[in-house]
Amino acid sequence: MTAFSTLNVLPAAQLNNLTELGYLEMTPVQAAALPVILAGNDVRVQARTGSGKTAAFGLGLLHRIDVSLFQTQALVLCPTRELADQVAGELRRLARFLPNTKILTLCGGQPFGAQRDSLQHAPHIIVATPGRLLDHLQKETVSLDALHILVMDEADRMLDMGFSDAIDEVIRFAPATRQTLLFSATWPEAIAAISGRVQQQPIRIEIDTVDALPAIEQQFFETSAHEKISLLQTLLSQHQPASCVVFCNTKKDCQAVCDALNAVGQSALALHGDLEQRDRDQTLVRFANGSARAFWLPPTLP
Repeated sequence: MTAFSTLNVLPAAQLNNLTELGYLEMTPVQAAALPVILAGNDVRVQARTGSGKTAAFGLGLLHRIDVSLFQTQALVLCPTRELADQVAGELRRLARFLPNTKILTLCGGQPFGAQRDSLQHAPHIIVATPGRLLDHLQKETVSLDALHILVMDEADRMLDMGFSDAIDEVIRFAPATRQTLLFSATWPEAIAAISGRVQQQPIRIEIDTVDALPAIEQQFFETSAHEKISLLQTLLSQHQPASCVVFCNTKKDCQAVCDALNAVGQSALALHGDLEQRDRDQTLVRFANGSARAFWLPPTLP
């Protein structure tokens, strides 16, 4: 393992902050990516979730921020609001050594007007979902003219969720001269294509790209639509899971199945795009603390 102090360019205050946060040694992705990022190169990193990539790009962008300039200098694009909130929270922790760093999230499900008001004093760092950021760019409530560094986090998920066109539009508002960091758990052709469009001679880094298969027993049940609810009820009764997550084809199916199970005494929650963001957050909290044991999701959330 390698200490962060070996990077040489990180200030003592940042190293002390990392120690206080429990960052004692670099993870493999941090050790491989940080020297390249701090040198100003574009990178495309293939690494699984939980590998420490947020700190890898977070330390890189904080290194380039000038807090005396009230301009948006760094942008992180994320596929979901939940991930954006998580990334912004970690960036704020990493930025504790850098007083007055303003970090703002811009995501759907939040009042546009409140976001517009917050943007009157430009944040140094924006963490956003592509769709909502594009709304602000088109309404000229945010400017990327001073952008130094662009990060695409979980790029494969963003493409899976249909954000390819929105990403291209967002990048049209960004300066051509910038550092672009692309992180993805997988590397399909679509990711290679977008890397070719938005990056300049990126350095490729691959870390732990193959996960060991967990000991999961898989079963398949063929049933008709009208028997589905009773089969689900039977399976839940037989296995008595402490918690479970189920995906439905549509938001309508998701809510209907959840309502049907609650009607027969199961404790179920639904999470889909028709819910207000505060209701989504409350649903996640209730599921996490065990208030309900079944969790119903459509394939994607906006």
